[in-house]
Amino acid sequence: MWAPTIIALIVDAEMDMVRTVRIEVTGGPSVLTLADAPRADLAPHEAWIEHEAIGVNYLDVMQRNGTAPLALPSGLGFEGAGVVKAVGSGVSDIVPGDRVAYALGPIGAYSSGRAYPAERLIRLPGTVAADLAAASLFKGITAQYLLKTTYPVKAGDTVLAYGAAGPLGQFLVSWAKHLGATVIGVVSRATSADRARGAGCDEVLVWGAVDMANEVVKLTGGKKVNVVYDGVGRDTFETSLDCLAKRGVLVSIGASSGAPQAVELSKLNSKGSLYVTRPSLAAHASDATEYRERANDVINAIEEGIIRPSIWKAYPLDDVSAAHELVETGHSEGSVILKT
Repeated sequence: MWAPTIIALIVDAEMDMVRTVRIEVTGGPSVLTLADAPRADLAPHEAWIEHEAIGVNYLDVMQRNGTAPLALPSGLGFEGAGVVKAVGSGVSDIVPGDRVAYALGPIGAYSSGRAYPAERLIRLPGTVAADLAAASLFKGITAQYLLKTTYPVKAGDTVLAYGAAGPLGQFLVSWAKHLGATVIGVVSRATSADRARGAGCDEVLVWGAVDMANEVVKLTGGKKVNVVYDGVGRDTFETSLDCLAKRGVLVSIGASSGAPQAVELSKLNSKGSLYVTRPSLAAHASDATEYRERANDVINAIEEGIIRPSIWKAYPLDDVSAAHELVETGHSEGSVILKT
């Protein structure tokens, strides 16, 4: 007599629980813990998403290991895709059943489901799978603002991009080619050169195997490049400056080798009135309207084949530590995602 009632109560309880990743202290991948937590109530402006896929980005690794400060304890993750299951009382433009994706905060994408601000959800067309969206939106928005705002790349420009074989680098290369630029890619290993060429690089240089600045002078007939996208930092900064044409722009997009040394303003003058900038995704996508414009541009670029997302590895949410171990090596050949 009582068995059906007991079973129903158990099912309801499970539906109200969310599998989520938390960190209490910074450290290696082992600090990532999974636990069941009660499903949060929706605020009027929020929607509830059941995740299908979650993006794993190097920023997540930096927050986990303490390189990027994070108030603890905390969830983790800025990028996900799935299906809307419920909406708050103040939400009118998103409805249950919508396929959506998002990037940026609030933090907490590493979960089976979550509440998220509805105005920052991006509807997915039927041609873009949740896996591809979760693998692309964070890096795609980064590539979009770097190419269209930080330095508006145009036909006839020459671009130098470090990490051309990596997930972000491949987006930068293929989108820059679509905009009409000549692209010189830089990779850390000779074995990555073919992947960089496959993304669209006109030339590929292996860091440490050649005199970079001299090779760039040769390849450009002495003109050098209009913009350098440098995610390496300390080890490459001076070389990047030497690769720039007059009034060229050095865009520092990361510091895998450590933060660059401070640069004297007189050096920028003597090398040809150069510009140096250190942009951030938050500064280009915190405003909801601007964010949606950039995100929809990324989705359109995927649909049109301008950028071609590749998922290198997909891990179950329970294997989040293994995903972090892989991303932390810096040798990923494509995007890494978590599946719920």
